[in-house]
Amino acid sequence: MRQETGILTVAAIRRPKGGRATEYLFNEKERIFALKPAARGFDASSKLLREALQKKVPVKAVLDTRRAIIQRVQPPLPQELSEFERVRTLLDEPDKIVRVDVSSIDPTTFNIVDRYLKWRCFRRCTRIVPNYKTAKKIFDFCAKQSCNLPGPYNISPCIPFQYVRDGCYARAHKMRRIITTKYHYCCEKVFSFANNDSDRLAVMANKWGGCCVTWWYHVAPLIRVRLRRIAVLSLVIDPSMFDKPVLLSTWLAAQENTTCDPNANVSMYSIQPGSAYTPANYSGTAFTTDPSYTATDATLIAYKNLVTCP
Repeated sequence: MRQETGILTVAAIRRPKGGRATEYLFNEKERIFALKPAARGFDASSKLLREALQKKVPVKAVLDTRRAIIQRVQPPLPQELSEFERVRTLLDEPDKIVRVDVSSIDPTTFNIVDRYLKWRCFRRCTRIVPNYKTAKKIFDFCAKQSCNLPGPYNISPCIPFQYVRDGCYARAHKMRRIITTKYHYCCEKVFSFANNDSDRLAVMANKWGGCCVTWWYHVAPLIRVRLRRIAVLSLVIDPSMFDKPVLLSTWLAAQENTTCDPNANVSMYSIQPGSAYTPANYSGTAFTTDPSYTATDATLIAYKNLVTCP
């Protein structure tokens, strides 16, 4: 068992069909958690989580990250709540969120920026990646910072790509810093959501042992890349899932692995400015930021020795 304690906001409480346990979703965690009925203090924890969702207030939760179980919940101490509210800054003017049917996407058109992908956040930065070779160079540099490799690393802390179960928000934010400060190119974030009924994002972690991993949201850096002077395409940098930059449509499709979960479905997706960090609500219409990278680095350090598939 591995314990993790944090101040968290409840995004949603879902009661799936088919006798599955009630699902507790936190904005600060992509993973889906359950509260065991046999756990000590179950009734009190369940009530506190419901009230936190209704009143939109944070809770202090102790999580078993190996089994995705909430062990106990309590109100934050006054100083903990004050610090949480002090550092929790929301993104100004978040971009739209779009419902999507991934199975109906035409990859020959969907990924073309400005013609089919028209997002307001693209106007904030115009220095796009000039070719695929450069995009692959960026990807390879990020991938070499993986904590499962022996190092030495070019950055600190290393990025735990080998732990896919949670922490995508921190991995994405660290890569965003690399892309914008080392390579000086635009970097947006793409968020995928499973926020309709019992939808879940489900992937096969083929790079890390082949086990199945599920989330309620996922995020990765998105770069715009010019190819052969013909078009600008949207490519996603996600070394936790792939060995090269992939088209946005490919990235979305990989999260609908019904072999892993019959409810695997991307309900919505959204492209946001690179400063977006985690969702701030279940609908995906608000986002937090981490301008100092303090939360980012703390999460990377906490997950650096963890693995995806036991």
